[in-house]
Amino acid sequence: MSTGEDVVNVGEAGGGLPPLEGDEGLFEQVVPGYQLLPQWDSRYPSQGLTAVDAPAGYITLFVDFFSEGNFWQPATHFLGNILQYYGFHISQMSPMGMVHVRHFEFVCRSQGMERL
Repeated sequence: MSTGEDVVNVGEAGGGLPPLEGDEGLFEQVVPGYQLLPQWDSRYPSQGLTAVDAPAGYITLFVDFFSEGNFWQPATHFLGNILQYYGFHISQMSPMGMVHVRHFEFVCRSQGMERL
């Protein structure tokens, strides 16, 4: 039985999600470590923001996306085509979902099916 504490209020700022918790020092290592170009203007979120509070023109990507999901920038055309085909935005992917897409890409490439 729900106590009401676990109910998400999508009408409030951040959609009722908990604020992001992170390490700005780790962020400063991730940006050059994963070759995120300066012109992409990667930003560490302000304190108290949630994953849905990214400024206009920005998306939220988690470190696990890169470290666990084997995601690199610039993204491959294959990934873009998969996302477009299924109507997903990159920000809707979880790190584990990215692992599945990347694995599928590797299998297709190994079989000579690089274009979708």
